[in-house]
Amino acid sequence: MLQHIKYKKLIVSMLLCCSQFAFAAPVVKEKLSPLHSDSEEPEHSYAEVPIESIQQFVQIYGIVRDNYVDVKSDDALFQQAIKGLVSGLDRYSRYLSAEEYRQLIQYTEGDLASVDFALSTEAHAHKWMIRDLKTGSDSYKLGLRNGQTILKIDNQDLKNLNQDQVLGLLYGSIGSTLQVQAEELNGNINLVRNKKIETDIEPVMLHNQVLVLKIRVFQQDTANEIKRLIEENSSPRLKAVLIDLRNNPGGLLSAAVESADLFLNNGIIVSTKSRSEGNQQFQALPGNEFQNTKLGILINHRSASAAEVFTAAMKEHQRAWVMGEKSYGKGVVQKLFPLPSGAALQMTVSHYYTPNGNMIEGQGIQPNQAYPLPAEMKEDVYLDRVADLLLKRK
Repeated sequence: MLQHIKYKKLIVSMLLCCSQFAFAAPVVKEKLSPLHSDSEEPEHSYAEVPIESIQQFVQIYGIVRDNYVDVKSDDALFQQAIKGLVSGLDRYSRYLSAEEYRQLIQYTEGDLASVDFALSTEAHAHKWMIRDLKTGSDSYKLGLRNGQTILKIDNQDLKNLNQDQVLGLLYGSIGSTLQVQAEELNGNINLVRNKKIETDIEPVMLHNQVLVLKIRVFQQDTANEIKRLIEENSSPRLKAVLIDLRNNPGGLLSAAVESADLFLNNGIIVSTKSRSEGNQQFQALPGNEFQNTKLGILINHRSASAAEVFTAAMKEHQRAWVMGEKSYGKGVVQKLFPLPSGAALQMTVSHYYTPNGNMIEGQGIQPNQAYPLPAEMKEDVYLDRVADLLLKRK
């Protein structure tokens, strides 16, 4: 009877928690104002609490708490249950502890980052080894050491990869996570990309007078930088501009929209669809700047999010010739929901759609011309080949 009363109290407390949660105000790190929206700012509504499902959960909770081989505290079990609820939604949504949330809001959205160590190769042994790892750093606390071999990153074997390919795996949006498999350690280790990387656009003029702009991530000033670099390199000899978005994890949606707007003078750039946020469209503004510039885009399987938004807009408006390989397929808008405890939910609230209405999430962008980097080909040779393909395109 005592046990029955205890779990009845637990049900009541969970219902009270649900009520408190329902009134927690969601906070967005950055919100881009659309040029067109189908709805007014939505009011938040919450479904009634499913009593029978809560009762079933409490019953299972009681069985686990009383019979699992190791003693688990109530807090540990609830944390695990919450994480399972949110992470089961999709591959991006997650529950953030108070400490994880505190760290995340310190980051500037759109920054590119890596982990807190570097990797160097032993060419003869085809090994990638840790260096520059400081004692007491996050990775050090997880058991990694200088001189240790990293075998895989996100389940990708490093053995036959070159420097650029390995960096592409290490780099990502600041605050994002990756998994590494290290020699002499069992299982995967989860790391956070927390070391900011300088991300100036890298311009290179090829011998065939194609200007290559390597964009590592879309940031607040990306569109202005693209404009400046094209103007600085403009001459009667300039034949085309090739925008290299390989390994670009995305960044700011606003920056991708502004960059696309440089090359378009009308039409939809991207739209979003959401139950809670309403449907929105982002339109290109009239303008004739760079309208006669021949444009190519180079992508790979790690081009994601805002990079895919830009690529899809250019491709579907037939403004650029897209080469490389199919992109990653991340087309979601996420929102942070702070909780009274100091923790937060990071949850998907919208999906991106291309100008033709195609969903990006899980689909990716197919290039007009498939041409992945051959394993034996050097980077400079590959870029020359891609530029030649662009110039041959009428």
